[in-house]
Amino acid sequence: MAALAVPEAAAPPGPADAAETTEAAELSRALSRLLPALDAESKLGRRRALEALQRALEAALPEAPAADPAAAAAAFQGPWARLLLPRLLRCLADPAEGCRALAAHLLGLGLRRAARPRDALPRLLPALAARLAGPEPARRPPPEACEELRLALVRLLRLAVGLCGAALAPHLDDAVRALRCALLDPFAAVRREACECAAGLARATPDHFHMQSESLIGPLMQTISHQHWKVRVAVIEATGTVIQFGSGKSVDDVLPHFAQRLFDDVPQVRKAVTCVVGGWLLDLRDRYSFFPRLIPLLLSSLGDEMPEIAHAAASLWEKIGLQWQQENEEDLKDKLDFGSPPPAHHPSPETRPGLGCRELVFRNLSKILPAVCHDISDWVVGTRVKSAQLMAELLRHAEDHITQHLELLLRTLLHACADDEGAVVSSCTRSAELIGAFVSPDVFLRLMWPLLKKSPSAPGLLVLASVIRGCPREALQPHLKAIATELAQAHICQGAEKRVYGENLLLCVQALVAVCREACRGCSLQLMEVLVTILAFADTTGLGDEVQETMAMLAVEENGGNSQDLYQEHVGPLLEWLAGSHHDWTIYSTELLQFNVLVTHTGPALGTALPHLVPILSSCLQPDRDPQMRLKLFSALSRVLLRAKETLDSQGQFHSYLDTVIKDILVPNLQWHAGRTAAAIRTAAVSCLWALLSSDVLSATQIQDVQRTLMSPVLTALEEDSQMTRLTSCRIISVFLKTSGGATDPDKFIKIYPELLKRLDDVSNEVRLAAASALVTWLQCITKDSGESQSQSDIQYLYRELLVYLDDAESTVQDAVLEVLKAGSVLFPDLLVTETEAVMHKHRSPAYCERLLQHIQTRPPV
Repeated sequence: MAALAVPEAAAPPGPADAAETTEAAELSRALSRLLPALDAESKLGRRRALEALQRALEAALPEAPAADPAAAAAAFQGPWARLLLPRLLRCLADPAEGCRALAAHLLGLGLRRAARPRDALPRLLPALAARLAGPEPARRPPPEACEELRLALVRLLRLAVGLCGAALAPHLDDAVRALRCALLDPFAAVRREACECAAGLARATPDHFHMQSESLIGPLMQTISHQHWKVRVAVIEATGTVIQFGSGKSVDDVLPHFAQRLFDDVPQVRKAVTCVVGGWLLDLRDRYSFFPRLIPLLLSSLGDEMPEIAHAAASLWEKIGLQWQQENEEDLKDKLDFGSPPPAHHPSPETRPGLGCRELVFRNLSKILPAVCHDISDWVVGTRVKSAQLMAELLRHAEDHITQHLELLLRTLLHACADDEGAVVSSCTRSAELIGAFVSPDVFLRLMWPLLKKSPSAPGLLVLASVIRGCPREALQPHLKAIATELAQAHICQGAEKRVYGENLLLCVQALVAVCREACRGCSLQLMEVLVTILAFADTTGLGDEVQETMAMLAVEENGGNSQDLYQEHVGPLLEWLAGSHHDWTIYSTELLQFNVLVTHTGPALGTALPHLVPILSSCLQPDRDPQMRLKLFSALSRVLLRAKETLDSQGQFHSYLDTVIKDILVPNLQWHAGRTAAAIRTAAVSCLWALLSSDVLSATQIQDVQRTLMSPVLTALEEDSQMTRLTSCRIISVFLKTSGGATDPDKFIKIYPELLKRLDDVSNEVRLAAASALVTWLQCITKDSGESQSQSDIQYLYRELLVYLDDAESTVQDAVLEVLKAGSVLFPDLLVTETEAVMHKHRSPAYCERLLQHIQTRPPV
């Protein structure tokens, strides 16, 4: 092998040798002495030879004339190209890794020092391609097994690109073949270096690169999802340059991958996509044909969570709009000369996009919008969020031009507002507000009502509420009553009992009140119908507080008052509204819930509506009506009767309807019927009667009239299975007796005490105590003037029975019975003493008997 070096050194001088300077000749001689050792058999010998070459080249550098670097480069060119380059390229395939590394380093050193580095390209590029890609581009693994060496070779290729520039054009095939494999290298650093090299190659050969650019797109797109974010950034930036200087046909292949990178967790990656897409929109040769596909990507970045990215996107978008405006100035002449200010109802006039930006979106909206509407229902959450944000941006730019796409937009928003992701719904409501701001209510209401009538839904109401919220007051006011009337229709306001439906229906009312304010006076009845319906489902939805707040808002706009003022004004019409269907009510009727709301929430205004209220109650509480409905109505009636002075009798007119309440409502429902449901209804009726008597709205005469009608059913109720019924009946009887003072039919009066006496055997101590209290009242009603001889036998029987309970196991009952006997002792004290002494020895303890006898003895004689 050494013999081969001699002929090379002694080759006949050519034209280049004739031009060699003295320094070149000396360098050639020095290299000739070192080069033969590169063919040594041992790895160590070859390595030492390469190290010697490195020292020789580095030592020769200071001797180059500082005043004329070009002369030094020219002196190095000949020995470099003739002697050093071929041997170093051969060393790139050396078996020893260290030798290959030194060879790559020396090649880089030579390229930097040579006067004409481009002369090395015909041999350098194939050698690099052979080490990086091999004969087949798809071969794996690459011929060069060492990662660091592959990195050094790609850096060497990048150096050659930087030094040779356009001279690389004839060697693009080899360069691209090497880069295709380097872009898919397992080593991340190699991929990054390959990306920068590909971008440099595109810039260096702008006139020829387009013929090879498409072959790099595939490897770049395979690398764009690499796990290292710096690699992803490098790929995106390289792709931007490759397409900028290459073929625009690749844009369609790249855009889906760029769109995915907008969801990247690393802000630097998203910023890279934003900058590259913005650069294409500014400088790409065929950018006009790609506007519909590039604009959505840049607009998506306007809503990025990182302010830096959003500001960068906004800056680029403004430049793009201005550039397009200048390029199409003739076409926009009228709009530029007679530009209109932002609409008075524009949601954000200070940030209104420029004319160029608005025109770009408007002219491409028909191509962009269908794809956005499709993606907004994608199964990937991130895609839906970005699409919803993009739709809002498109509508903000398109302004009133969105009218022609309104049907598609409304259908999409109805679907998207049902999304489980809050960010999607938030962006869609923003889009709906923009529709309200830029589209006439005549148009959007004509499209909205058929959708809501066909299928009322929570998303549909949310869209309607958002559109109303964005609509200017002057435009919405003529349609206010029509909207309120539609919302009050049963198929809408009773559409569902779910919370989200009620919330969105309530949002519609709130939006109307917030936008139209005092103009709501003309439709406050219809709005109250809606609010009463929402409140009727409050037990299911939990929206009671929100409805009360909305009523307060409406009341302030109506007359500056509160919700009670609204009820005062509308309770009559509201009850008339419900009265038309009350004959068909059941426990499942929504109208029953609405009626229940009016009864329990109207307050003092209820006293003005008795002509409407009492007939409905009388009809619905008949024994042949739905038992569950009657229970619910009795419950509501009990609550208002407890506060009758503040509700039913607030106007002092309840006495006019007392007879109807007693005879048509309470009497039929106190009659005994078999079954638990009938017993529950009797309990509810007794509770209503007790609430009425406790409310202090009845005079003594009225209570006596009630007693004459209801004493018999109440005495019967003492036998009910319900403890509450028995307890309440005892209390009612006590009130009856206190009010009448015994002024009743003696035969009926004497029949009361046996029924009360039976209750002393009740299982409930509370009932026993109430019965004892009623007996005290009954005894106080008896006077000796009523016929002592006639009642003595009854009183004696009562004494004997009470003395039995005086020895009860419960001390509280003993105390209560003692009070009864004390009250009765005034009638026949001697008889009571005789009866007490007769049973005293039978009691477990004579203490209570002794206390009773002591009480009788200490009483003054009558």
